[in-house]
Amino acid sequence: MKAIVIPGVGGAWEVREVPTPVPGPGEVLVRVRASGVCANDVLAAKGILPFPSTDPAIPGHEPVGEIVETGPGVTGRSIGDLVGTTWIRGTCGECDYCAQEAPLSARAAFLCAAPVSTGFTVPGGQAEYLVLRAEETVRIPAGVTAEDAVPILCAGYTALSALRAAQARPHERVAVLGVGALGHLALQYSRAAGHDTVAITSSPDKRDIATHLGAGTVVADGSALLAAGGADVVLATAPSYTAAADAMAGLRPGGRLVLAGIDTTGPFVLPPQLPFFGLGQQIVGATHAGTPVLEDALAQVAAGAVRPLVEVFEPDQIADAVAKVEKGEVRFRAVVRY
Repeated sequence: MKAIVIPGVGGAWEVREVPTPVPGPGEVLVRVRASGVCANDVLAAKGILPFPSTDPAIPGHEPVGEIVETGPGVTGRSIGDLVGTTWIRGTCGECDYCAQEAPLSARAAFLCAAPVSTGFTVPGGQAEYLVLRAEETVRIPAGVTAEDAVPILCAGYTALSALRAAQARPHERVAVLGVGALGHLALQYSRAAGHDTVAITSSPDKRDIATHLGAGTVVADGSALLAAGGADVVLATAPSYTAAADAMAGLRPGGRLVLAGIDTTGPFVLPPQLPFFGLGQQIVGATHAGTPVLEDALAQVAAGAVRPLVEVFEPDQIADAVAKVEKGEVRFRAVVRY
């Protein structure tokens, strides 16, 4: 089969012929139709995040495709089902964290001794075929295409998990920092939940699309957010802790800043002289919060409340896709079609 392979840290992504996997007991073979290129894949390829431990290194943790073969003992999944899988899809089952029998979420990435991580510890979805355990798959709802489902498996999952982590009440105002792969979906999930939604973006060319996606107000930074009345919740989806700290200038008393983007360049630092503790504000971390959240995220796409915006590439265009992701030029998720 054809697969996209990263030959080594800093190496150029390339298409190679590799053996087609065969499903074993409890496993399914998925004919991949589309797979996303996440910024974290690019960071891992450069060695900024851990490089994939598989050989060959096949990236991609947002794959969607049809089940074309089932191994012995598979129940609950059938040939022809359109399914996807996520970044963290399993645990080692043996460590102290696993002994707690917590529902599967991305916390396992940090607490399990050996999590099953798509595209990192096991082969990813940038390939024509992928083997998964049946229970590691999630059904894609009817009416949702593979290309539209792909961004939800990571970016949309993260965005809705961040909104849930904020525990935003119906009357509260929600601001989304960053209008990118995560942010363009976070705006829509916030709007769908009925919140007065603000977009924070320093890019003038994103103001109109932010309004189209659900922002009633668009501002450039934390000071402008304050001048516009502030927000009870700030979902920091941009990969900048500096911008997240700046946005706190517009965070209302009792407000929550949710860090959902990853900044690999430095620590999060509270703004000097901010009366953070006196205002009863909170800083909350958010990541994939469990399969029910993902299923809800997909259901909202199926219902038409959320529409991912993607740029589709063919496998032989992978160098272009990676370059655009690295430069932040994709509007808003790069999807490779197989």
